[in-house]
Amino acid sequence: MPTLKDILAGAKNAVFFGGAGVSTESGIPDFRSVDGLYNTRYDYPPETMLSRSFFDAHTADFFRFYRDKMLYPAAAPNAAHLALAELERRGCLKAVITQNIDGLHSAAGSRNVLELHGSVARNYCMRCRGAYPTDFVTRAEGVPLCECGGVVKPDVVLYEESLDETVLREAAAAVRSADVLIVGGTSLNVYPAAGLLRYYRGDSLVLINKSPTSFDSSANLLIRGSIGQTLHEAVFG
Repeated sequence: MPTLKDILAGAKNAVFFGGAGVSTESGIPDFRSVDGLYNTRYDYPPETMLSRSFFDAHTADFFRFYRDKMLYPAAAPNAAHLALAELERRGCLKAVITQNIDGLHSAAGSRNVLELHGSVARNYCMRCRGAYPTDFVTRAEGVPLCECGGVVKPDVVLYEESLDETVLREAAAAVRSADVLIVGGTSLNVYPAAGLLRYYRGDSLVLINKSPTSFDSSANLLIRGSIGQTLHEAVFG
C-alpha cells in the first residue's frame, strides 16, 4: 500500500479538507472532545450562545463568551498548517478547505484557503459594513461598536446562519477536480460541510483522524495519529 508521501509525490491537484483537529495541536480546543467547547459550563449551552438568535437577543453575553472561548490570539500555526503551506508552494496542493475560524492556515502561508465557517480575523459593522481587525473586538468593552454606532460582528457563521454559497461552491469545485483528497482532523459529522466528500471522484482519498469516522470504509489510505506529525513526515521527511 502506498504511503502518504508516495501519494503526494504523484499529486498534481491535491486538496485538503480539515476540521477542529487540525488546530488542537496549536492549543485551540475542539468542540466535541472531553476538554472541548461543548463540555464547558455556562448559563447557556455553547451551541445556544453561538446561535444567531442568541447574538441578536443577548449581544453582550455573546461577546463575553466569544472573547473567552473563541479567540486565541497567542495560537500559532503548527506542523500541519506549515506542511500544507509548503505543499501549496510546491504546486501540488491547490486548495485548503477548512471548517476552522482561527485563520491559522493563512498565517502559515497558505493562499487558497476556503473558510467554510468564516474567520475571526475579519469583523464588520452590521450597519455601514466597515471592516475591523480582531484586536478591535478583543479590546472593546462589552459590545464592540463602529464609529457609526453599528455593532461590529465577527465574520463567522453562527448556528442558524447559512454558509457562504460562493465559498461552498468553490469548495465543491475544488473537491470535484482533485486527484488527491486529504481529509484530516474532522469527525465528518457537521453538514453541509461533510457533504463535500460526495463530490470527490478520484481514487486517492486519505483520512487522517485519531477517532473513527463514517467515511473510514471509503478511504484509500486511513491513518490514525497526529495530523501534524503525519503531514510533517510526509512533506519534509
